Amino acid sequence: MENVLIAGANGTTGKKITALLKASYEFNPVAMVRKESQMEHFKKEQIETVLGDLEEDVSHTVKNIDKVVFAAGSGGEKVVKVDQNGAKKLIDASKNVGLKKFVMLSSMGADEPENAADLKEYLEAKHNADEYLKASNLDYVIVRPGTLTNDNGTGKIKLDKKLNNSGSISRDDVAQTLVDVLRGGKANKTTFEIVSGDTPISEATNTIV
Repeated sequence: MENVLIAGANGTTGKKITALLKASYEFNPVAMVRKESQMEHFKKEQIETVLGDLEEDVSHTVKNIDKVVFAAGSGGEKVVKVDQNGAKKLIDASKNVGLKKFVMLSSMGADEPENAADLKEYLEAKHNADEYLKASNLDYVIVRPGTLTNDNGTGKIKLDKKLNNSGSISRDDVAQTLVDVLRGGKANKTTFEIVSGDTPISEATNTIV
């Protein structure tokens, strides 16, 4: 089984990703959390944890790690320190250990932050982190969902490198997509957008090359 570090494991989407990995037969999740108090939830689920603060050195968090899912976010409070520079730190650490794949949870609009009416600073931070990952020589997948909802997942999405309309998608379906693209050689070195749709997730991700 491959060890997968989840940055932002304690977040709403992060917990969903971690649970999916735990239920899989392919991956062993390692939950990266910022505080010791956040470890209790994962220990109850018998999920390995590692303490790591994206504002500090994170090189120790990727020891014995095969792949990374970056689902961390500052909630708009420290977008440059966490969403941008924290991602860059983890990308650098991943390069140093020869990571197999880095999956980035980004956001629709991160390709053109200058056109954003809202969340401009956040989208600029995500854009800079995405571009840094693209230039890293790591195998990567950048997933840019529409507006996240807490609706139940359908297991179906609409996916393209560029969707010409905005939309929403459940956190369940985003988490499932992120886990799906961790597999094998699927969707390497590519960026795509997703919203709710009619195509089964694994079928949709197979179309991206």
